[in-house]
Amino acid sequence: MATKALIVIDVQNDFCPGGALAVDEGDQVVPVINQLMGQFDHVILTQDWHTADHSSFASQHPGKAPFENIEMAYGSQTLWPDHCVQGSHGADFHPELNLMPAELIIRKGFRTEIDSYSAFFENDHVTPTGLTGYLRERGLSELTFVGLATDFCVAYSALDAVGQGFSARVLLEACRGIDLMGSMETMIGKMKAAGVDLI
Repeated sequence: MATKALIVIDVQNDFCPGGALAVDEGDQVVPVINQLMGQFDHVILTQDWHTADHSSFASQHPGKAPFENIEMAYGSQTLWPDHCVQGSHGADFHPELNLMPAELIIRKGFRTEIDSYSAFFENDHVTPTGLTGYLRERGLSELTFVGLATDFCVAYSALDAVGQGFSARVLLEACRGIDLMGSMETMIGKMKAAGVDLI
């Protein structure tokens, strides 16, 4: 039985050039990921899916600007430009991403009051997305992560995967990062320390 799964994180228009929260060269991961999909029997996608008044948007906090940090009930939260609003073009997957192999799409960040970087948990690190149970029931234990952004949603997902007892590797060629105030170096270090295999 195949135990490997490719988990594609947030390859959406708003994270690609021209989008509301564009990651530099974010669109360049698309052909790499499409090619990788052929190497896996199981492909899972995640999709950032925010309400228009989401609490992680700087626009919802008078006097605050994107990329500032604030304290939320669940801890520190970076404020973002409005992005990946439910039903918007920006929330759609990149038009060249091959969606056909995907057996599951996990939508995250849809609760107005809490953000969600990880494919496994909301940012309170308690509220599950259900992905852990799905993977365990399907016997999928070797997880490969690709997508956007390396230093946020990819990294948090890989770290939570290890925390849930899965093996995790990140294919850096198929990822791009935001690198907000040294976040790339910080999160690469955390992934290495946790045992995530970086390739």
